[in-house]
Amino acid sequence: MTLTAHLAELRRRVGWSLLYVLLGTAVAFWWYEEGLGDFIRAPYCGLPDHLRYSDADGGCGLLITDVFGGALIRLKISFIVGVVISAPFWLFQLWRFLTPGLKRNEKLYGVSFVAASSALFALGAALAYLSLAAGLRLLLGLAGDGVVVALTAQDYIGFVISLLVAFGMSFELPLIAVVLNLVGVLSYEALSQSRRWIFFLTLVFAAFVTPTQDPFTMLVMALPMAVLFEMAIQIARSVDKRRARRAAIESFHDVADDEASPLDAAPSRLDVPQPDLVERTRGSS
Repeated sequence: MTLTAHLAELRRRVGWSLLYVLLGTAVAFWWYEEGLGDFIRAPYCGLPDHLRYSDADGGCGLLITDVFGGALIRLKISFIVGVVISAPFWLFQLWRFLTPGLKRNEKLYGVSFVAASSALFALGAALAYLSLAAGLRLLLGLAGDGVVVALTAQDYIGFVISLLVAFGMSFELPLIAVVLNLVGVLSYEALSQSRRWIFFLTLVFAAFVTPTQDPFTMLVMALPMAVLFEMAIQIARSVDKRRARRAAIESFHDVADDEASPLDAAPSRLDVPQPDLVERTRGSS
């Protein structure tokens, strides 16, 4: 395929991907009033009354401080949710553009990597959502008595998105360690010897990455990451064992010290010297 044909194919795939994202955004924009907004506000509205804003009827709500604030928040949430729910469709378009240049095993690795990374990101985001209410209760409770808590919609949505993304991206790190082991860059021995440093740096990383940087949220992120890193180390152990076993079969590592090597030791026939080469050699000497 020529370069122009590649560019035309890329333009077609990007166009379809943008269309799917637009449709997903439209669905999420409609879904916002049908339960999505309540789902996002649920951790905040589940707080005790003195830790959130309540109207005269006891209803929960977030503050909007400018005219366009409500519309922009709804569009922002709709776009992010639209990208997520349309991911299978635009990822398929990306896959159709990339796969013609891949081999069969590379396609298999690609599918496995995308499936594992998506599952880990979803696991991290779900864990962040479940710990959101406890984190808010801890942080807002530190304000003490005599303080009225009334979060704006921009601040709350920004906090929720940053927490979900931080958890989701952090859970990808053990998968990167597995990928580096599969390509031969990182061995099980190196991972095993660095286990204590990995767990210590995981705690430090969680302390810096979590938006709130409180001990509760930090531990909620760090402990599952430590478990995932241990799973990555054990996967690397299995991969290195299988790699060493395959190398032993392909070479002579399984031959005993008192056993003759199966290598063919018969002398091979030397090439007959070329006459012109012999003449040039005599002339130079």
